[in-house]
Amino acid sequence: MNKAEKTRVISILADKFANSSVFYLTDSSTLTVEQVNKLRRICFEKNVEFKVVKNNLARLAMESNAEEKGFEPLYEALKGPTAIMFSETGNLPAKIISEFRKDYERPILKAAYIESAVYFGDENLDALKSIKSKEELIADIIALLQSPVKNVVGSLKSSGNTIMGLLKTLEERA
Repeated sequence: MNKAEKTRVISILADKFANSSVFYLTDSSTLTVEQVNKLRRICFEKNVEFKVVKNNLARLAMESNAEEKGFEPLYEALKGPTAIMFSETGNLPAKIISEFRKDYERPILKAAYIESAVYFGDENLDALKSIKSKEELIADIIALLQSPVKNVVGSLKSSGNTIMGLLKTLEERA
């Protein structure tokens, strides 16, 4: 790879890191070509971008956004073979890795970057799977907000019948 190609790759990766709020650094080194292609296919179907990169190029790309995004802690994970999984959803790559590892021993999670939070090591995979997506959080908040409103409306409806009955009784007595 000549200098111009490296510069182009760094530029593309820097743009990817700048515009991604979720990515996972993984090690898929012992997988066969067939297994990696299967993993790529699964990632593609779930709208997760899977890229194998050289650590030095990834680090240089991260350094261009390091201060504003907080990438510095991730540099220590850039050792050995590295594949990056870019996603829109924080838990999706973890789910893909877990599902894939039912049949294979890799990929192994080296680090994950989710909305400026950094997670290190494969032991965090279960915790990352349980992170809710933005859409799931919004749905939970809406459900929580609707619950008290439904109770108030229900109470008003039932109270309305009681109040109307009470007024009718008072009117009949008068």
